[in-house]
Amino acid sequence: MTRSFFERPATTVGPQLLNKILARSDGRAGRIVEVEAYAGSVDPAAHTFRGKTPRNAVMFGPPGHLYVYFTYGVHWCCNCVCHPAGEGVLIRALEPMHGLDLMQEARREGTRHRDLCRGPGRLAQALGITGAQNGIDLVRALDGFAVLDDGVAPPRDPPGTPRIGIRVGTDLPWRWSVPNSRYVSGPVARSR
Repeated sequence: MTRSFFERPATTVGPQLLNKILARSDGRAGRIVEVEAYAGSVDPAAHTFRGKTPRNAVMFGPPGHLYVYFTYGVHWCCNCVCHPAGEGVLIRALEPMHGLDLMQEARREGTRHRDLCRGPGRLAQALGITGAQNGIDLVRALDGFAVLDDGVAPPRDPPGTPRIGIRVGTDLPWRWSVPNSRYVSGPVARSR
């Protein structure tokens, strides 16, 4: 992916990330099937709503980097940084493609294939994403992670639905998923 892909508002990048691949250099990779956009100072659910802090500083840096944060005292989650500053796209779910043995090892023994990366915390665990990856460049891919395009187009006009797992800004239809995907973490968008 090019830097210019991420140099757009999160609400534009979000649906275009669907069907791209999040890959790690150790062979683990999955197709992005669910995302949510967070729009900085106009979005009360965004970590950047009240401005720059040490925790969210990556979100105010160059687009195409990974913002990783710890949530609920339990899970790591990751956003692709977009532009303007403070905007990003949460990667909510992947369809596992490669490195399944490593994903299985990183998750609980006996985790079903469908559940390896179904949800932002699960996918971070399956890919080994922690605070150590906060700020890595997904475009240059020098830090072992990249967003790749293998030619599979995003769905045409995927319906935007309300974001889930938040308390404010739930009315904004900034969650997109690949219709009929069995790997989506919440209510599934159906094809028309």
